[in-house]
Amino acid sequence: MEITERAVGAVVGSAVGDALGAPFEFGSAGGFGTRFPEAPPGSSRAERRYANEMCGGGGWDAGEATDDTQMAVHVAYSLLERDGLDLPDMFARFQRWARSEPKDIGLQTEDVLTNGLPWDLAAGVHFQTTGRAAGNGSLMRATTPAVYFARDGRTATMGAARRIAALTHGDRAAWEGTAIFHELLRVMLLGGDLPTALAETLAEVHPDHRERYATVLAPTWHPTDATEFNGAVWPCLGSAVWALRTTSSYEDALRAAIDLGGDTDTVAAVTGALAGARYGLPAIPVRWTDRLHVPIPGSESAGEVLRLPDLVHLTDRLLTRTAETSEPIADR
Repeated sequence: MEITERAVGAVVGSAVGDALGAPFEFGSAGGFGTRFPEAPPGSSRAERRYANEMCGGGGWDAGEATDDTQMAVHVAYSLLERDGLDLPDMFARFQRWARSEPKDIGLQTEDVLTNGLPWDLAAGVHFQTTGRAAGNGSLMRATTPAVYFARDGRTATMGAARRIAALTHGDRAAWEGTAIFHELLRVMLLGGDLPTALAETLAEVHPDHRERYATVLAPTWHPTDATEFNGAVWPCLGSAVWALRTTSSYEDALRAAIDLGGDTDTVAAVTGALAGARYGLPAIPVRWTDRLHVPIPGSESAGEVLRLPDLVHLTDRLLTRTAETSEPIADR
């Protein structure tokens, strides 16, 4: 499978997971499977008459992606239009998005983007004030930059991930989790092996956070072992890797992720990126991509809404710019 197919699978797969999981956010475990049960024993998927799993609810229209994908698109636009990593520009785009009244925005992210401080101080001051900044908000938007920096190597992609995460999250735990996610996607986009990637990536994690991530990424870890809500960055990432590791298809990985309950849109978005990179776009059910749409509050084009062809085109642009013009970014 070519990198293009894997990259499109990752970007579209993340958006699909986001939209599919959104109506079940903060629900109990097993809610998705109860409403949309698997085909009965003895029947094939082809024989099953599917309900509209891309159902909407909780304020979301059927197939509507949330702030997870919206912010990922704004990251992509900044990288492409600024020809690389321009942190002040990216932060300004986030601020414009936050002022555009998106349907949902994380409390921490909202505070950082609206506290009136400059891009290089806002997240740090928030962390110093609250002591809490390890939410999964930096993880949820990381698929597009992971694609952009994929061909630049481990140091570049992990360094970029940390710097982008730090725009809104002052806790280094969020930086390291986002860096791990970037690197896992990079390896998978290039056709690499997940277990090998995990071992090599953990060696690059800051020593203060390595043990925590080694725990949630271990083969024996299960999401029920988590000591924090999966809205935190490390159980979110661990749950996504678990869903990928314990299933054998994109669809089953998404079902497993959403049935964990809790922060279902983000866990499913991260799972969808990893599963999309592994299995490619053809593995994502058409009944899900048909309804997928991504409104972009804060866009320069009023009323902009992206659909499947737009996301495919956006991914192609990310890959092209990565191959031709991006420069390695040093770790910080």
